[in-house]
Amino acid sequence: MFVNENIRAREVRLIGPNGDQIGVKSKQEALEMAQNADLDLVMVAPNAKPPVCRIMDYGKFRFEQQKKEKEARKKQKVINVKEVRLSPNIEEHDFNTKLRNARKFLTKGDKVKAAIRFRGRAITHSEIGREVLMRMAEECKDISTIESKPKMEGRSMFLILAPVSEKE
Repeated sequence: MFVNENIRAREVRLIGPNGDQIGVKSKQEALEMAQNADLDLVMVAPNAKPPVCRIMDYGKFRFEQQKKEKEARKKQKVINVKEVRLSPNIEEHDFNTKLRNARKFLTKGDKVKAAIRFRGRAITHSEIGREVLMRMAEECKDISTIESKPKMEGRSMFLILAPVSEKE
């Protein structure tokens, strides 16, 4: 953002400290008006013809902007993707343990990537892996939605579950 002497335009459309339109003035005139008011001349719309400048306290303006950005960062939620690894011939108790972990991740607000790694000749029966993944999705359907259906990638099959948001 251009301030005071850094403004290169010859003529500028000037906005006063109260937000009122002053009109098109030369850069020098605008700078003098800003200095008389003990404020800065700040270019707010450099692409306009002529560029729009405003008389304001630049330090205060920057402070307010930083405060808004900080507030926005506080409100944003970082979503992590947690992975749960399964196998096509998983036993009941092992499945329940993995399911419990997946549910815990989903209730915390993280996405869950359920992955099945096929070893050896097991890849010829990828439908067994798909059934395990769909069972996982079915067991978690009360707290999650399927973000991406099971898909093969090399020797692995993935399914991504996203937590159900409070808005829905």
